[in-house]
Amino acid sequence: MRATLDPLSFLVVSIGGWMNQHQRHVIEYLIEENRVLREQNGNRRMRFTDDQRRRLAAKAKKLGRRLLARVATIVTPETLLAWHRKIDC
Repeated sequence: MRATLDPLSFLVVSIGGWMNQHQRHVIEYLIEENRVLREQNGNRRMRFTDDQRRRLAAKAKKLGRRLLARVATIVTPETLLAWHRKIDC
């Protein structure tokens, strides 16, 4: 049995790899953008509306604590997950 990659499989794998790399670049940019905005805001506490908390908490729940620790820059993962438990998302 030969392990060959037919052209269609190769194309699908190539596009999948490109999309993954593109998404990583977008995420890295957004993380850095958040860091810059946080630096400009300084140590002042950020105020969020209930709607903003709900939206952030819903997205955070899908990521999980470990990934949030790497990407969350404006709110701690513990706070995000606590909002999710308290607010009906």
